[in-house]
Amino acid sequence: MKNNELEIIGELKSNSIYRIDEGIRMIEISLTALSEEEVWHRTNNSSNSIANIILHLCGNIRQYIISSLGGNKDVRVREEEFLISAGYQKEQLLNKLKETIQEAKRVIEKSPDAELLRKRKVQVFNLSGIGIIIHVVEHLSYHTGQIAFKTKQLADVDMGFYKGVDLNVTNKD
Repeated sequence: MKNNELEIIGELKSNSIYRIDEGIRMIEISLTALSEEEVWHRTNNSSNSIANIILHLCGNIRQYIISSLGGNKDVRVREEEFLISAGYQKEQLLNKLKETIQEAKRVIEKSPDAELLRKRKVQVFNLSGIGIIIHVVEHLSYHTGQIAFKTKQLADVDMGFYKGVDLNVTNKD
């Protein structure tokens, strides 16, 4: 591979890991604002609790990155992620997610370039390793937004994700 191609792959890996870390940071802030009961609250029968979303994220990240990209056995039972209605405390959920993410980040960091380009079947999708990483980053971001939104509804708090950062600064050349 050419040097610029290696730089691109390095950028993909480091930016993906940065975005994953941002997601877990925001989820952790959200959980801090909630009671144990609120973490399991379902708005209605069609909605998932924050706890279910976290269990779902663990299953998805494990299936896509740890199993598929990492070459480990796929042990996911997706429907169980949504059926569970108790059994984990906030700290346990957060630790489970953090452990899953740490393992996924190791897989991303160690993935050979050829594995990032190789296509494979994940669920019903035919994805390259790059496609898998993009999926996980996007999926985590999507559900992080859901968790933040539900936290704001339940706890009526400003999440303060970028507290102390002036986001009104304009881009400069």
